[in-house]
Amino acid sequence: MGVETAGAPAGAGAEVTLAVRDTRSGARVAKDIITPAGSQPVRVAALDLADQDSVAAFTARWTGPLHILVNNAGVMAPPETRTAEDWELQFATNHLGHFALSTGLHPALKEARGARVVAVSSVGHVNSDIDFDDIHFQRRAYDKWLAYGQSKTANILFAVEAAKRWAGDRIVVNALNPGRITDTNLSRYIGDISAAPSSFDPTSTDVSWKDTAQGAATSVLLAGSPLVAEVTGRYFEDCHVAPPYVPGVRRGVADYALDGDNAARLWRMSLDMVRGTRSRP
Repeated sequence: MGVETAGAPAGAGAEVTLAVRDTRSGARVAKDIITPAGSQPVRVAALDLADQDSVAAFTARWTGPLHILVNNAGVMAPPETRTAEDWELQFATNHLGHFALSTGLHPALKEARGARVVAVSSVGHVNSDIDFDDIHFQRRAYDKWLAYGQSKTANILFAVEAAKRWAGDRIVVNALNPGRITDTNLSRYIGDISAAPSSFDPTSTDVSWKDTAQGAATSVLLAGSPLVAEVTGRYFEDCHVAPPYVPGVRRGVADYALDGDNAARLWRMSLDMVRGTRSRP
């Protein structure tokens, strides 16, 4: 889905950078993205969102304004895994990595004078609010689906708070649910996705399956369409602002994911966690 998302602005002549863990693979992908004659080729840069040192190095290297930042990377339902900071991997990657990246690039986004930040969340956010007392599953038993849901709720709360904090900098921030996407690496930890719990059941009639281009459509809309140039701090699905979540229907946005107090609290906690890594020897 990231390839499809990057291909749209690149095809329109934008200068695009793919931030990836595997730069060799990224370079192969970049060569396949078609750009207009005379435009810059798609660039590739190293970034591992689960490694705060990697994130800091990436943001330190960035120069010039940044008009669009799409936080698309993610991990879903791995076995219990912890980072060097003893953070739970899904929260560390899906939220804290993107949080550090976005805040680290804030000066470049501000310089653009009209930037957009797009946070790719999931309908899985309805599975879990943020457990502020045990975010990293240090006291409760690890549950990979609750951990995933919590990290996706964090993506939405990030958009809510960033939209508020950065409004004066003319930075628009929104989150989205891309839908259930076939044939992506996101399901690599669960094998046959039909074996996943009901929230990812392909026989469900609540949400239809999409290919990668369809899944990227809402990201592309939020990244570049003039139709949403003034919309910020919202959660989208299927290229529209999502309605409230109704239990039993895998659509919409949960109230807790748009809660301003939760968003501010998570921002403060995330900032403390990320700042703590900067003081390591």
